[in-house]
Amino acid sequence: MCTIYNAQCTMKVKEESIKYGNVVLEKSFNFSVRILNLYRFLLKQDRSLEPILKQILRSGTSIGANITEAQNASSIKDFINKLNISLKEARETEYWLNLINASNIIDEKSFKSLQADCKELIKLLISIIKTAKNNSK
Repeated sequence: MCTIYNAQCTMKVKEESIKYGNVVLEKSFNFSVRILNLYRFLLKQDRSLEPILKQILRSGTSIGANITEAQNASSIKDFINKLNISLKEARETEYWLNLINASNIIDEKSFKSLQADCKELIKLLISIIKTAKNNSK
């Protein structure tokens, strides 16, 4: 349940998530689903938010797309590059989430939940990138 512009909503997310056998892939996919649901809900509430919402949608879903691409990297350098792109997209998403929170577009509880998921992805990506760099030496 979330409150946006004092309107109550329920963001529907299937209980079952995609199981990749890879934590960062699973978490990024589930985060993308949450971002897509946020986009659809907020856009219905206020069409004037569309430019910002498109940014959140693009960066928030790009995280998982780049992580998925990294799985088929042609080299360790390519793998690290794709994950660095995911990390940049996660940080951009965090910015947009902070903006809509500061603008009172999203309630604090929903923001905190999305923010926590985004921060977790950032930490995972930093850890994977560091490990990959150390292993490539």
